[in-house]
This record gives sequence, C-alpha cells and structure tokens, in this order.
Amino acid sequence: MDEISNFFEAFSALMKTFSLFDMMDIFFVGFIIYGTIKLVRETRAWQLVKGVVLLVFAYFVSIIANFKMLNALLGNFFQFAFLVVLIIFQPEIRNTLERMGRSKIGGLYGSFIEGTESVADAQKRCIADVVNCVLHLQTLKTGALIAFERQTRLGEIINSGTVLDAKSSPLLIHNIFFSGSPLHDGAIVIREGRIHAAGCVLPLSESDNISVNLGTRHRAAIGLSENSDAVIVVVSEENGIISVVCNRTLKRNYKREELKKELELFILSDKEQEEKRILPSFFGRIVKR
Repeated sequence: MDEISNFFEAFSALMKTFSLFDMMDIFFVGFIIYGTIKLVRETRAWQLVKGVVLLVFAYFVSIIANFKMLNALLGNFFQFAFLVVLIIFQPEIRNTLERMGRSKIGGLYGSFIEGTESVADAQKRCIADVVNCVLHLQTLKTGALIAFERQTRLGEIINSGTVLDAKSSPLLIHNIFFSGSPLHDGAIVIREGRIHAAGCVLPLSESDNISVNLGTRHRAAIGLSENSDAVIVVVSEENGIISVVCNRTLKRNYKREELKKELELFILSDKEQEEKRILPSFFGRIVKR
C-alpha cells in the first residue's frame, strides 16, 4: 500500500509542474516516433530494424551476464550506430523528407478518420477478384503478375510503378493487364485488400536453378520472393498456366478452388491473427502506416 501511495503522490507532484510546453514536447516526440515507424514499415528497412533490436537485446544480455568480449564488441558498434543508421536508411530518409515537403496537413488528418473496414474482409474480396480475373486471363493467354504484400513492405517496388490505391475488381485488373495498357508489362502490388500500385518493376532472380522454360515474369516473381515474404500470382503468356510463388518456391497448374485456397492460406491467416490482437484497431492502423 505504501508503494501505491508513494506512486500517486509522485504522480500528483509531477502533474502540478506539467505545462503546455510539456504537452507540446510529448506531442512532437510522439509524432517523430510515429513517422519513424511509418518510415521503416514502408520498406524492407523494417527487417533491418528487427536485426538492430536483436543487437540491443544481445548488448543488455552481455552486460547482465558479464560477457566482456561481446560487451566490448557491441559497445564499440553502438558508438557509431547513429552514423550506420544514416548510411543504411539514407534512401528511406530522403524519400520520407521529400514526402513531408509535398504533403498537406489535411492528409495527416484524413489518415486518422478513415474508415474502419476489416482488412481481412477486404483481403477476402480481393482474393476472389484476383482468382476470377486470372482464370479469365488464362483463357485469353494474357500474362499477369500480381504480388500480395504481407509483413515485408514493398515500398521500393511500389515506387517503381504507378500508385492507384483503388478498390479491387476483376475488370480493373483485366484492364491493367490488357495488351494495350501502358501498365500491362509490370506487376500489380496489392496492399491490405486494395490495388495499391500497378506497372511495378520486380527484381529478377539470379538463381541458376530456374528452369529455362520459365519466362521473365516467373523469374521476376521468384526474385521478389527472395527479398520478401510476398505471395505472387503469375499467369503465363505462352500457355496460360497459373503459378504461385512464395518463400522462393514456385508451384504451377492451379485451378480455381486450389488457387483460392492457397491464397487464403498464405494471406488471410496473417491478417485474421493480427486483427484479434488486444490493442484497439485505431492504434493498429497507426502502427501499420
């Protein structure tokens, strides 16, 4: 009881000295943290952040366990950590500062009041649209390349194409891959159940184990899977075969039900688990962005 009483006394004393400038200080620090999270989650830099967190954890373990060599090594590393972060995240920092210069305050306000539609529901609808469209493209032998973004953000890939941020529909996907469309040679990136970008350029795999019978679309899909956890659907222009690439593994000859079940297995399981978390969806949306 004494500890609780001391806590409330200290809290009361602190609140008496709390001023408007303290509130502004907290707001600016929170805004910087929010911007940093948004920065790293937009790109593959999020994976690097996880590695840095592990190094910090190892550093504290070395202190507690008195691992002198490990402590000295990590200590020297963290002395130059700020410079290392600037070098590693230089492209992301530059792009973020450019977006800040182009943005309007209203855009920030809009991000807080947007709708609360379930991401899982949007993903289900989008998967059904993709399945219906690629089956139609298969009959026409029209090539297609569709990447579903998962945990690894595809900001660099999106920047290589045209941002649409449109609700998914089979007609829209078909029009994008129509041979007369200026975006048909690139890939579609789907983010949270919406067609986020089209005409995107994917990195080609340099693996020597890829069959010579597979074309550029398949090599690009494998290349993206080597650098992310994205799920990529490919429709062959030569024979209309539908393939799915994930975790560097390519599977071919999908039918309607098999394709739908496979995409739902890869994509919906992550989103449904994420939406069952205890944190309110409002804060979840802030972290996602």
